[in-house]
Amino acid sequence: MIEEIAQRVMETGEGVCREEALALMGTPLLDDLCDAADRICKAFHGNRFDSCSIVNARSGMCGEDCKWCAQTRHHDTGCVTYNFLDETQTMEAARLNEETGIRRFSLVTSGRTVSDRDLENFIHIIRRLKNETNLHLCVSMGLLTEPQLEKLKEAGIERYHCNMETSERMWPKLVTTHSQEDKRRTIEAARRQGMAICSGGIIGMGETVEDRVDFALMLRERGVDSVPMNILNPIKGTPLEGTPLLDEESIVRCAAVWRFILPKQVIRFAGGRGRLSKKNMERIFKGGVNGAIMGDMLTTIGNTIREDKEMISRIGMVF
Repeated sequence: MIEEIAQRVMETGEGVCREEALALMGTPLLDDLCDAADRICKAFHGNRFDSCSIVNARSGMCGEDCKWCAQTRHHDTGCVTYNFLDETQTMEAARLNEETGIRRFSLVTSGRTVSDRDLENFIHIIRRLKNETNLHLCVSMGLLTEPQLEKLKEAGIERYHCNMETSERMWPKLVTTHSQEDKRRTIEAARRQGMAICSGGIIGMGETVEDRVDFALMLRERGVDSVPMNILNPIKGTPLEGTPLLDEESIVRCAAVWRFILPKQVIRFAGGRGRLSKKNMERIFKGGVNGAIMGDMLTTIGNTIREDKEMISRIGMVF
């Protein structure tokens, strides 16, 4: 079954339906599933590894109530807070990432949105990044208006990031201060401005296997280009701090099935991956995932860029 489905996906470029995805989630043949996902990935993306890095341009002080997040005022996590990352530090971080070979760089801000006045400060930095580096530029700034998104596009932003986070069924259990419809409107506005869309989410927050499948199908329906896959790293002080860690096999399986659902998208491993064993980390990158957010992950720490580059080379991918 696995091989037949994989062959059809490669021939048509169309991802599997919900029933097939759930069947793949339940297969005991995990290695066969991962190998097939790897073939699908290579059929559409070759051996190229899509790298990006993020900088926390505004930290903490967020009024939203996302249960997983260290940066909201609703949770006492000891998160470092600041309104703007120093411009010199931002430029240094960008140049360092460019020197290591990373091709994408993203400014990420905490909070529901960004005011017009603050946006102008970020646009100043974006223009410097555009003029002084060769990086592809992205931002993640919450629920912006279309005029704000237009300004970002004019300044040089190529891709907008807005995570849908989880399935529709799970969302009300995790967030009450904004809706997935708010996020959909932002994504559609960014696309109208000619930006590519980066949207993924977090697994391991208590959702079911069905939720993980339905979430990937939602992302396909939204037509996203890049899908960050985060693993919950329970943070002390958040309502999810006691959530049991998702087992590594479930993470590997989910990544492989997402590739069957999303054959043409870049699927990038993001936050939480540092706790995986070396074996399973490599299995994921040879099992459907073809990108990563590298370096620090906002309020958690990721693998070092050097470690990632060594692994990427070892498994035969091109950085």
